Amino acid sequence: MARSEEVILTNMCLVEDRKTGQVLVQYRSPERYAWSGYAFPGGHIEKGESLHGAVVREVFEETGLTIVNPQLVGVKHWQTDVGIRYLVFCYKATEFSGDLVSSSEGEVSWVEKSKLPEMELAYDLLLSLEMMEDETLSEFYYSKKVDGEWQKHFY
Repeated sequence: MARSEEVILTNMCLVEDRKTGQVLVQYRSPERYAWSGYAFPGGHIEKGESLHGAVVREVFEETGLTIVNPQLVGVKHWQTDVGIRYLVFCYKATEFSGDLVSSSEGEVSWVEKSKLPEMELAYDLLLSLEMMEDETLSEFYYSKKVDGEWQKHFY
């Protein structure tokens, strides 16, 4: 059995303003993204880049904000249809500076966290948020499809 596999490394960050109770979301257009709707900022980790450095860079590039002390709060992962493991390192940040600026990745805005269920969210964002907010959970895993549906597991 092989001890290594091809992997795609990405991140996502829940940026929360504790003073207002708002979270930062980015609208990802369905014309551009398969995973469209409102999502948390994040993206691909570049070769040779630290996980921490990648999430700080991605949030800055997509929002104009510089996050400080992002905390790793979980990992989401699955096998793609061609057998590549797709890993999403999920972070939470409550310390940040800068001015909010949208990018070519999508329009960014602050929203009340309680309003998220009413919004046009990217697929499984609420499930990802559940894992990110629950201190007893650290992993959100999709196993093979059964009758065309991914099986979702929290650990």
